[in-house]
Amino acid sequence: MAKWTERAALLFKEDGLNKLTNATVLVVGLGGVGSFAAEFLARAGVGTMTIVDGDVVDITNINRQLPALHSTVGKPKVTIVGDRLMDINPELKLTRIQEFLSPERAFEMVSAEFDYVLDCIDSITPKLNLIVAAKRKRVKIISSMGAGGKMEASKVHVSCITKASNCMLAKPFESD
Repeated sequence: MAKWTERAALLFKEDGLNKLTNATVLVVGLGGVGSFAAEFLARAGVGTMTIVDGDVVDITNINRQLPALHSTVGKPKVTIVGDRLMDINPELKLTRIQEFLSPERAFEMVSAEFDYVLDCIDSITPKLNLIVAAKRKRVKIISSMGAGGKMEASKVHVSCITKASNCMLAKPFESD
């Protein structure tokens, strides 16, 4: 066990750390949710990760996104986040894909090799394509919906997407 994972071992135990080391995760979207999620996964000890984002850091990202600093404005998020992940865990098997997710690529990218897909996209069409691709290929997906501008963090919860309410990103999935 690497020295930097000692505290994680207290939480996850050896079996849990082994599962994390052997896990393969796809993180799509490296903004306010995805950048932090990717970092937490790397710090937890996930062994293989693919990160996807076609965007560059904008000055307006500084208040909420991990890669956003005055010194990184205009630089690709995939580069900044990827470098950071490798600095956290040099053993991480990291694939960086600098592109916006098209419908075709969502179906190409999602495969059974992934234990989980993290959808951290804030645009509806790519989000829908990624979720549909994961569901059709029977890959577990965790999808982040909209929380921008919300004031009561205590009202955020995890549930089936069909139970979502008052969220424009989840609206296409709401059941009637």
